Amino acid sequence: MRLTEPTLHADRLLVLLRQVVGTPHVLVAPHATAPYTKGYRFGSGKVRAVIRPRTLVEFWRVAELCVAADQIMIVQAANTGLTGGSTPDGENYDRPVILINTRRLRGMHLLGGGRQVICLPGTTLHKLETVLARHGREPHSVIGSSCIGASVLGGISNNSGGALVQRGPAYTEMALFGRVTADGRLELVNRLGIRLDADPVKALARLESGALSKEEIEWTDARGHDDGYVTHVRDVEADTPARYNQDSARWFDASGCAGKLIVFAVRVDTFPAEKNSQVFYIGTNSTNALESLRRHLLTAYDELPIAGEYMHRDAFRIAEIYGRDTVALIRYAGTRSIPHLFAAKAWLDDLFSGMKFLPPHLTDRVMQKLGRLLPDQIPAKMHAFEERFEHHLMLRVSRSLAEKLQAYFATLSAGQVGDKDAFDWFACTDDEGKRAFLHRFAAAGAALRCRNVLGKEAGEIVALDIALRRSDEAWFETLPGAIEQRIEHKLYYGHFLCHVMHQDYVLKPGESAEDVEHEMLKLLDARGARYPAEHNLGHLYEAGAEILSHYRDLDPCNCLNPGIGKSTRKRNWKAEEV
Repeated sequence: MRLTEPTLHADRLLVLLRQVVGTPHVLVAPHATAPYTKGYRFGSGKVRAVIRPRTLVEFWRVAELCVAADQIMIVQAANTGLTGGSTPDGENYDRPVILINTRRLRGMHLLGGGRQVICLPGTTLHKLETVLARHGREPHSVIGSSCIGASVLGGISNNSGGALVQRGPAYTEMALFGRVTADGRLELVNRLGIRLDADPVKALARLESGALSKEEIEWTDARGHDDGYVTHVRDVEADTPARYNQDSARWFDASGCAGKLIVFAVRVDTFPAEKNSQVFYIGTNSTNALESLRRHLLTAYDELPIAGEYMHRDAFRIAEIYGRDTVALIRYAGTRSIPHLFAAKAWLDDLFSGMKFLPPHLTDRVMQKLGRLLPDQIPAKMHAFEERFEHHLMLRVSRSLAEKLQAYFATLSAGQVGDKDAFDWFACTDDEGKRAFLHRFAAAGAALRCRNVLGKEAGEIVALDIALRRSDEAWFETLPGAIEQRIEHKLYYGHFLCHVMHQDYVLKPGESAEDVEHEMLKLLDARGARYPAEHNLGHLYEAGAEILSHYRDLDPCNCLNPGIGKSTRKRNWKAEEV
């Protein structure tokens, strides 16, 4: 259901929007809207305008105007573009699309000495991590598996998982959000645990100011993170995944809303920063040995590891070739500068795309050339393991757990899992540990860089984000020959202890990503896997009936991000196969 008699004529909308946010922040020209309407990996389409509010009150008034004019709203923060969920998809919409970018709405308010934090829509994980570090605290997620610059609210909206084993998917039961009711009214819902005025404008202005008294802050039993995940992930005999996007147990208002609510703020828990952690680098040629280790780590000790990141040898090698500059930039320039550099790259990509005499993906080609001039970023010990072992695991643990694991690893490398070369490990220095995890991070963008640099020598990319069952022992993928022969490069990496895998495939020239993905998803269905694991459904994945019903409850007028969870790829598949 949607509004059929708009109270505001659409022709007046842009005039009023300019009055609210200022003319420079109402973008309508194609070259101005392009950085917002095209995702990093996937997703693009036309919009009537891109709006960039500066305050929560401006955000509210923009939403009011869009509802009154019966416009589709897509609310976007970081625009990571992994599945197209934060961008329009083509032009097949029944109404004009207004894209609201919230990156200017940055701000956070610490509560209880930093025990909890209120985050506004444009707050990034990196900024939150930086602020909390001054208080000896950490957010739910730190440097992610896929991108730098991701927003806190984006993670909550998509139940994103992150790399930290003990904390589960991003989740909170405390949020301040707007929703369009079935009768077409925009209402503000306050479940933030902060006493605010009933008038939306006054409430939003008060919250943004941060001038909150102790009497206005309520401490309730509402959860600021998924505090049951530690027990949940330990159940290694369960035939369901530990976490995935369509898990209804982790839907609550803003959590899992996937952009079907207008979220103005979330309140989340923070965590004591782990000091003096230890990183172990583990190599093996046996998938059984790695799975046995996973089960041991999850069940044998009072505490869980902090993180356990997996890389296959092929991903290791491709990340070394196509991700060296990424590792070097983060090491030498720090994560603070990376979002700005990526934004500059996006601007240049858009600029160069209109110059037909230039080769495609010019910035990637230049960065690749410059990257090869940089010194090797991988420690010598890791290179030695890359030669010896097919499977690699980077394990970060507390100092107290490290002592127990060293003794356990010694028994494994002594030959208890079979061949003496089947398992080996070393304890990383601080620098080696940082570089190991940065190398794993670089793998996330390596497939795209590889495809862009190879040009016509490589085909399309299939990028899968899957959650395997906690009980799966045969976790490593074996593809049928008919699919294998269509692939040029495979990159397997992921959050191994949670059995969440990111699997990127660079196809051979001329191969159809739609067809290959269709075949792969059928194989995953047969294995009992779920997808996506921690990314938005976007326009790459088909939503199930349960989550579609959930979306209708959140957005009965279908005003926000319509089409989410309807795969555009499947529109190209044969009808009898769908």
